[in-house]
Amino acid sequence: MTGKILLKTLLSVFLAVTICFSTVARENDDENNIPPVEETWELAKDDPIVAMLDSLALLTVFRNLERRADTATDAGRFPPGFIPQYDDSVYMARIEQINAYSPIEFVYNAHVRTFINLYANRRRDLTERVMGLAQLYFPLFEEQLDKHDLPLELKYLAVIESALNPVARSRVGATGLWQFMYGTGKMYGLEVNSLVDDRSDIYKSTVAACEHFVDLYKIYNDWNLVLCAYNAGPGNVNRAIRRAGGARDFWAIRHFLPRETQNYVPAFMAVTYVMKHAADHNLFPNPPIYSHFDVDTIKVTQQLSLRTVSQFLDIPLDHLRYLNPSFRQNIIPFNANKPYYLRIPRDYTGLFIANADTIYNHRTPEEIRQEELAAQLRETTVHVVRSGEVLGTIARRYGTTVGEIQRLNNLRGTLIRPGQRLIVRAPARTTTTVASTANTHVVRRGETLGVIASRYRVSVEQLQLWNNISGTIIYAGQNLIVRQPENMPERVENTPAEPEIEKYTGEKTDEEMDEYDGYIWYIVQQGDTLQDILDMHDDITLEELKELNDIQITSPLVPGQRLIIGMED
Repeated sequence: MTGKILLKTLLSVFLAVTICFSTVARENDDENNIPPVEETWELAKDDPIVAMLDSLALLTVFRNLERRADTATDAGRFPPGFIPQYDDSVYMARIEQINAYSPIEFVYNAHVRTFINLYANRRRDLTERVMGLAQLYFPLFEEQLDKHDLPLELKYLAVIESALNPVARSRVGATGLWQFMYGTGKMYGLEVNSLVDDRSDIYKSTVAACEHFVDLYKIYNDWNLVLCAYNAGPGNVNRAIRRAGGARDFWAIRHFLPRETQNYVPAFMAVTYVMKHAADHNLFPNPPIYSHFDVDTIKVTQQLSLRTVSQFLDIPLDHLRYLNPSFRQNIIPFNANKPYYLRIPRDYTGLFIANADTIYNHRTPEEIRQEELAAQLRETTVHVVRSGEVLGTIARRYGTTVGEIQRLNNLRGTLIRPGQRLIVRAPARTTTTVASTANTHVVRRGETLGVIASRYRVSVEQLQLWNNISGTIIYAGQNLIVRQPENMPERVENTPAEPEIEKYTGEKTDEEMDEYDGYIWYIVQQGDTLQDILDMHDDITLEELKELNDIQITSPLVPGQRLIIGMED
């Protein structure tokens, strides 16, 4: 009987303690305003954050040093291979400590814990590679973040975006350490053409990312919302805020955001924690072959081939690609007005300088072919795929080939989807030789043949004839003949063309357009609706589009009409 009484007493005490701890946990969740989460919540199998981390397995630039017991210098003196585990209270205390010294609000919950488990347990070897790459990139990140007066913790965002893989490219085309999309990169001055992709340039993309952070913070004044907007675009964040009743808190709007963005902020908090407490998890950097201080930068004075540099200096081509990821064809172009730089291991700088003439002048058949490509290099443009379009129709529209579009966009197949942005290169335009007395016009951003024809009181057909243009596609910076050449007979009547975009009210004159040079413009195409334009540009909302262009939702759109969709840097 005494035994039964003792057993009942112990059970009562156990239940009381359990209820007490459950109550405390619920109170803590309420205090932190954290939505309830399921304990069984896990990452989706196709999670892009995991995919980026896994991409590091293919890089061949790591030293892969083995740690011995006598070299373990971590705080806990853990043996190699041991994986420490901690209670939630430990994680919470450590994250509170991070919170105390950062303007970004960090919390701890099941979502954050899932990503801590990813980086500290499930992908430990890849996290150690990230830590090694951080030694190369974080000094530059910190310098630029400090220069722009931004929180230094934002450097960890690149771990989420690309796992610090300099050649990372997402399934939707985002590229580089900071994963810029084509349009956003252009807004911040990142050049993209057949030879150069500044989105993969370590320095230029970092500066652009910092400028983007500054712009987003001016909009939201909340760093967690800035992180959301960086990932999903301001349009998606604004819609989530509206659906959440105007709440401007990540955890309040989380369920109204795209699935990837729902994981984005928790992943950032987890990475920040793991990188700051790596030693507490027995994690140590797997350093790359070259550190930040092992690399030298040389200004290129002629077009230069990475293959030739590899051959003469006996540096593996993969290593040169890793150090110079922005050069798409292994060719560094030369431009007297825009310098380009070669990054090589510092130990080889003297050897390069001593043999510079030989290296610059050496040519292989493949390099000759690529130089011809460089000579034909023209500005690329971006095409937003519409419903029903295939690569073949897009190629015919721009006078190019399916293979060329696949090459420029790293497409393995022919599958494309509406809303996808494709880099296309227009065909070369040949112009008839004319007398030097013929007047010319330099095409400005947003201009059409109809606008130019109206300005010079000629017809679109005349402009097409004088400039050997078969369609109506023209490009900013292109020189057009706008007066009858002396050595070309008149083939069409010189009747002024009806202006293509004067059919609607609100069109700006040339003088008025000078006041709008800082804007990014979209030219309305046949069949476009406001919703089509919003779908193509997810960083602008309907209200913003209406306000910037002084239009109503019922306003008709006319082909050739110019709409403001953003601002240049």
